[in-house]
Amino acid sequence: MEEILDERSERVLLAVIQSYIEHPDPVGSRYVTKKYDFNYSPATIRNIMADLEDMGFLSQPHTSAGRVPTDKAYRYYVENILEEIKDDSDLLEVLNKKIRAGTEDVDTLLDETSRILSSISKYLGLAVSPGPEGSVLRKIEFVPYKDDRIAVVILTDEGVIRHKIIKNELALSPSELQRISNYINRQYKGFTIKEIRENLAEELRRDREMYDNLLQRSLSLCREAIYTYGSHIFITGLSQILDLPEFSDIERIKRISKTIEDKHAIINLIDRIMDSEGVQVIIGTENPLSEMKELSVIVSTFKEKGRPTGVIGIIGPKRMDYSTVISLVDSASRILTKLFDQGG
Repeated sequence: MEEILDERSERVLLAVIQSYIEHPDPVGSRYVTKKYDFNYSPATIRNIMADLEDMGFLSQPHTSAGRVPTDKAYRYYVENILEEIKDDSDLLEVLNKKIRAGTEDVDTLLDETSRILSSISKYLGLAVSPGPEGSVLRKIEFVPYKDDRIAVVILTDEGVIRHKIIKNELALSPSELQRISNYINRQYKGFTIKEIRENLAEELRRDREMYDNLLQRSLSLCREAIYTYGSHIFITGLSQILDLPEFSDIERIKRISKTIEDKHAIINLIDRIMDSEGVQVIIGTENPLSEMKELSVIVSTFKEKGRPTGVIGIIGPKRMDYSTVISLVDSASRILTKLFDQGG
């Protein structure tokens, strides 16, 4: 059951979150008392902050330091404290004009959209182009390529042949790749790309012990090939977040850079939100991959004729300005939906 804080605790939690969003330094009770006119004594503020820590909403990095919000605090903030997001009409108009200016083709449109979101938010902009959801698989082949790569060849009912190169992270032998190709073709020939994606998502959610090792590898490999088939992923603005204080450490920069270049992370995000309605907020440890647990992701699908067709979003630190970012992502998704419904 979700914990609901009393008014005093909620006000103090909001003050700590707002302070930490502005400056990523541990927040002390004295600072809260001076900055916010609560009419509470410093002792009362100190006791409330201690109670919030006991409840898991705040943590104390060092014994003598102030406190910082936890992922639980940000979730509570998003779900219970943020007021209803209202459109900024001026911002909406700017977004609308800039996005429409890049409508020569879908990829140009989405690349420009991700850049706009990054530029305005100062975080990473994300866009995933529509995939061929209705195409029917006729054949898929996994072929050894040079070094640690696999060439994937996909043939659809439309006679379209697509090639893509993926990493052979599982060190699969040529014979294992042939067995995987045979298995996937037996299982999924005649299925649409959308049906395959849905089936794979369900299969991979089941207990791994139900499958032998090669079958698990088959599902994982097919998932990587199918999820990004026909789609392009645009992520822009790495320099924006590297200017933030929490990413000043070189090892953290390396981890973040590797994460945003890793299509597995984006695939997991797409899988999680593609059938969801509205803006989705994924905070820190809620992310499916460990590499993403230092980040928060705010995403939304955009639609064509009522069906989810692509993804737009923003990736940033957990202390991001959620109110502004949610509004940006929601506005951008609605603009893109309108453009796709109008045929661009």
